[in-house]
Amino acid sequence: MASFELCCKAHFSAAHLLRGYDGDCARLHGHNWHVRLYVKCEQLDELGMGIDYAILKRELKQVLDRWDHYHLNDIPPFDRINPTSENVAAELYRQLSPRLENERLSISRIEIAETCTASVTYWP
Repeated sequence: MASFELCCKAHFSAAHLLRGYDGDCARLHGHNWHVRLYVKCEQLDELGMGIDYAILKRELKQVLDRWDHYHLNDIPPFDRINPTSENVAAELYRQLSPRLENERLSISRIEIAETCTASVTYWP
């Protein structure tokens, strides 16, 4: 059976620091975080779409707006866990999955890049 994977890109700017880390990232610093959200489906809707890109963009923006231009360490759950790229990607999945996933659609992966040379991919 054929399947489709759609991608939506976004970005946000935020500061963070890594508690308990022995290195530069233990100090407050910021990033322009780049996000790629991938969703997969095997069946298209009656219009021939997996999902409208407008919906993907809206849902992604609503989550990222809570982090944009903030200190991530002040925002739950990052007030308890380190806001590493890995944890940011996993939290983004936790917040987006109830909004997007259904019988036809699932999040296949989320990529988070802190810089142009360092990124992480989260597979649920």
